[in-house]
Amino acid sequence: MGLREVPKGPLRDGFTTGTSATAAAKSALMAIIHQKEIAAVKVHLPIDKILEIPVHHCEFTENTAKCSVIKDAGDDPDVTNGAEIGCILELTQQKGIQFIAGEGVGTVTLKGLELAIGEPAINPVPRKMISSAIQKLLHNYDLECGVSVTIYVTDGRKLAKRTLNERVGIMNGISILGTSGIVKPYSSSSYIASIEQGIDVAVANKNSELVINSGARSEKFLSNKFNHLPEYAFIHYGNWIGETLVKINSSPIDKVSIGIMLGKAVKLAGGVTDTHSCVSSWNKDFVVQIAKEVGFYEADKIRALNMAGRLIELFDFEQNSPFFQLLLDHCYQHTHTKINKVNLDIYLIHKNGTLIKYIKK
Repeated sequence: MGLREVPKGPLRDGFTTGTSATAAAKSALMAIIHQKEIAAVKVHLPIDKILEIPVHHCEFTENTAKCSVIKDAGDDPDVTNGAEIGCILELTQQKGIQFIAGEGVGTVTLKGLELAIGEPAINPVPRKMISSAIQKLLHNYDLECGVSVTIYVTDGRKLAKRTLNERVGIMNGISILGTSGIVKPYSSSSYIASIEQGIDVAVANKNSELVINSGARSEKFLSNKFNHLPEYAFIHYGNWIGETLVKINSSPIDKVSIGIMLGKAVKLAGGVTDTHSCVSSWNKDFVVQIAKEVGFYEADKIRALNMAGRLIELFDFEQNSPFFQLLLDHCYQHTHTKINKVNLDIYLIHKNGTLIKYIKK
């Protein structure tokens, strides 16, 4: 899974779903307290910054309110950019703050996340942000009551299909996320966090074998070979192989199988673990060198290729291919140094689904 090319010029920061939910909850309680519509609300972020957020919708009664904001991810191509994130807030007799998953917010169904099974997928930092905002208002206006907070996301179920939520057991909607409160454009942090979360879920559910691959297409080609594994044992590393390996190395994993398409394999073989096309390109000199090692001396043909995936035009894609086995040997060496405690297999994947398994030396 890659990112779109980063646009040129200064990029605008956005705010997280957690900040959005906090703004919606705070404006809802303010609407009840002041008995009027709230146009904008100030949210105190975890990075000790205050952000003013416009309120999209606001309705209220004496003890309940429903408010929403439009999530603005800035210049980041976020799945939830432009989504309506809201809160239905109700004052209750029971003290404390109760969180409820409204329509479009997921529910936790697997171990390994920061939340218990059955809990709304509202992460700890957003919960703290919401709780702090509510408790401050209750204190300032001498309100001795409890609060029920139902967070909802319009079309959240549909948006969740474009995330890895179901893979880690978050069902029926998106997660309310955020650690800093803001979204940095084209940051890889959210994707890397989803990788780490996926591995944690696999471990918590007593799975010590993983299949890591770049995304849905490569997983499709591997799924029959590893049909003994549950879905959450398949981890999408996208372009962040290095970060995935670091997480695996610190986790109780016994066996790892890597599925990799040819373009990324050429980069990994050359020692590159950030394989996004905007960050790295394939090293033709390196490929020419390993081709020479297996008796192929027509360097001009390799240099004429505009993409590494076209190497199949020069070398037969078959299990015992000297070229592809040597390529995979380099992949293995770079990978095994990072996760040397696990049993490691590597599979090179053709775009038609054919696999070449690395033969260990």
